[in-house]
Amino acid sequence: MSAAIGSPAVGPAATAEHLVRAVNVTKSFGTNEVLKGVDLTVDPGEVVCLLGPSGSGKTTFLRLINQMESLTGGRIWVGGELVGVEERDGRLHTRPDKDIARQRSRVGMVFQRFNLFPHMTALENVMEAPVQVKRLPRAAVRQEAERLLDMVGLAERARYYPSQLSGGQQQRVAIARALAMKPELMLFDEPTSALDPELVGEVLAVMRTLAEEGTTMIVVTHEMSFARGVADRVVFMDAGVVVEEGHPDQVLLAPREERTRTFLQRVKADAEADAQREAELARTLSETATP
Repeated sequence: MSAAIGSPAVGPAATAEHLVRAVNVTKSFGTNEVLKGVDLTVDPGEVVCLLGPSGSGKTTFLRLINQMESLTGGRIWVGGELVGVEERDGRLHTRPDKDIARQRSRVGMVFQRFNLFPHMTALENVMEAPVQVKRLPRAAVRQEAERLLDMVGLAERARYYPSQLSGGQQQRVAIARALAMKPELMLFDEPTSALDPELVGEVLAVMRTLAEEGTTMIVVTHEMSFARGVADRVVFMDAGVVVEEGHPDQVLLAPREERTRTFLQRVKADAEADAQREAELARTLSETATP
């Protein structure tokens, strides 16, 4: 985190009630400024959905929280700890690799692609990190992994390999794998975008259950019904900034900002076009099947 090294440890401290706090977060890749001063808080047990067009910085923000990318500027706290840096003698310094690994273990992340180990069964995929990273006893880890697979509806698929599972089933294994580390925070980066439409519901159902159980979640999604029905707060991002945030009904049904309205109109038009294509396909298939 080069921008923070050796700089004075200034800025507001993270308050205890926020599990996540981001202050003036910026991120550039060369001359491309992807995030331009993002401020955001997430409280324990809260579900926050990030919406916005492709390229708005949503995924980059998640990757900064999980330290898959380093900050260009600003600060992020998770659980009261500065992410990636620590204060010593009034200045900020990069944390040792071991400490960064410890911080990462507090955060679970589910990606667009499932990233399962193809040579391991579903059960082995879920067990891998607790055994190898946390050095927990294999018998106890196996019991917890079996419980998690049962929770996501895959108890009978525990000994299947990823190639033997559907996309939705693989994504549910990925969620169980992330939960096996007992994270304080779950990050979801468009977890249904790579799935066939008929498989989306089974993944969203698991995420709804997690929300009902009080799991703290930040979700990048284009699933508007999920955002409205599950999120405590919706954040609309565009061009690297937070344009608007608030209760789902306010942001999705009565947005204040023109950029938000334009985005939602485009999403609605795309959904209507998809529905029309599906209806035409169903009608064609029905006519073909008629003797």
